[in-house]
Amino acid sequence: MPVDSHTYYCTYGPMVLRRCRKLLGDDQTARDAMHDVFVQVLTHSEELADQAPSSLLFRIATNVCLNRIRSRRRRPEDGDPELLVQIAQETDPAARSAARAALDALFRHEPEDTALIAVLHLHDRMTLQEVAAEVGMSVSGVRKRLEKLRMKLHALEVQP
Repeated sequence: MPVDSHTYYCTYGPMVLRRCRKLLGDDQTARDAMHDVFVQVLTHSEELADQAPSSLLFRIATNVCLNRIRSRRRRPEDGDPELLVQIAQETDPAARSAARAALDALFRHEPEDTALIAVLHLHDRMTLQEVAAEVGMSVSGVRKRLEKLRMKLHALEVQP
């Protein structure tokens, strides 16, 4: 049975918006991302199973937001200029630049879902079991990915 995207929007819209706000940090960008989530649900409603909707929407929202963050990093000229000004005023540019370079180096040769695993576990404080269920991997696979990231991060810290 296809999912009812309208019911999902009415029931889970606030949850999806909170998730997008948390990851993107900007209300308007978060609203746009939330709408993209429900466009995907509407587009693929025939293929989706009507079970565990909050988990499904949480994962779609995370992926949509991560893709927006990646796109913004690749094409900063497409980003919201007011948001960029706000970030520049509130944070140290050198620290922001160093953090961006470290993240780029850390995830450069990693599979795309490794960033999702890191966000779910380190940012959202999900357990390894919850992350494994969310991304469709074994707990040991998730643990290995996170350990590899820790080792790469340690190697980046040691380098001058």
